[in-house]
Amino acid sequence: MHPAARLQFERMIGEYARWRAVPEKERSPAPAWWWGPAMALRNAPHPLPAEWCAELGLRDDATYAAGAEVFLKAFAGQSSLPWPYDFPRKT
Repeated sequence: MHPAARLQFERMIGEYARWRAVPEKERSPAPAWWWGPAMALRNAPHPLPAEWCAELGLRDDATYAAGAEVFLKAFAGQSSLPWPYDFPRKT
């Protein structure tokens, strides 16, 4: 796996944790910038670090593909995207 993909995914996991910490009614839609990295890793069989699995609510033996699925599911039913200043909470 390319080191840049791993670094970008790590950043997304931190953002995801902050986003999930906001009550659902106050939370912004999932940000568009998650889409590309999630698509790029949707078939990656490499194991995720255990702490990342915990952040995403996955089993300890989850893969990057399972992590990418968490991000892709965040877009389900979404009809708009936030502006960067509207993330992670709606303004």
